[in-house]
Amino acid sequence: MSSINYKIEVFEGPMDLLLHLIAKHKLNIYDIPIVELVEQYTSYIREMQELNLDVASEFLEMAARLVHIKTVSLLPVYEEGETLRRELSGELIEYAECKQVAKALSEQTDGFNCIARPQQPFEAEQSYKRIHDSIELLNAYMRVVGKRLRKMPPPLDAFRTIVTKKIVSVSEKIKSVVSMLSANGKQKFNDMIKTSESRSDMVATFLAVLDLAKTKHIHIHGDGEDITIELIKVPEGELNLE
Repeated sequence: MSSINYKIEVFEGPMDLLLHLIAKHKLNIYDIPIVELVEQYTSYIREMQELNLDVASEFLEMAARLVHIKTVSLLPVYEEGETLRRELSGELIEYAECKQVAKALSEQTDGFNCIARPQQPFEAEQSYKRIHDSIELLNAYMRVVGKRLRKMPPPLDAFRTIVTKKIVSVSEKIKSVVSMLSANGKQKFNDMIKTSESRSDMVATFLAVLDLAKTKHIHIHGDGEDITIELIKVPEGELNLE
C-alpha cells in the first residue's frame, strides 16, 4: 500500500477523512482492512500535529477507536474486534449515503434565492416535566456506559494472562504418561487428571491418552469414573525414559 501524500486538506470530520482514505487507496468499505486504515489515518493525524495544526478532539477520538479495534483484532479471540470493525463499516456506509443525498439536494436547490424571516426571540420552557421509571433511567445509564467502555483500550491485566500462560505440549505429555505407566503398569484416568497443574495440562493429558490409544500403545477399560489405563508397549524411537 502506498504511503499517504501529505497534502493537508480540510475535512468535515473523522468520517469524512476515513472515506477519503478508503477511496484514495481503493479499500473495500464493506470489509475494511483495519490495519492498513489505522496506518493511513494515524499518519495523517501525525502530519497535522507536526505542522502545528489544531487537531479537533473528534479526530483524536477516532484515532483511539481505530487503534483499539486493531488491538482486539490481533487477539486470539477476535470476535469483539470483528464486531467493532463491522460497526465502523456500517457507520461509514451510512455517512457516505448521507453525503450523496446532501449533494443531490444541494444540486436541486442551486439557483434558488431563499429569504429567511428574521429570528424572533421567544421564551423557552426549561423545566423537564417527563416522569421516568427508575428501571428506565438505569437502562439508559448502562447503555451509555457500555458505549464508552467499548471505545476504551483493554486494560494491561487483559494481556497478562495471555503472555504468562504456560502452554503444555501434547508430545511432552505423551512421554509423561508413558513414563508414569511404565513405573506403575496401570493408572486410573481420574488420578491422572487430578494431578494436572492447569486446564492446559488437563487438556494435554486427555489428548495424550487419546493419541496413545489410537496408536494401540495403551489399553483403556472400565466406564464412568472407574476408567483404567494400562500400558501395552512403549513407542519405539520416540521416548527417552531414562
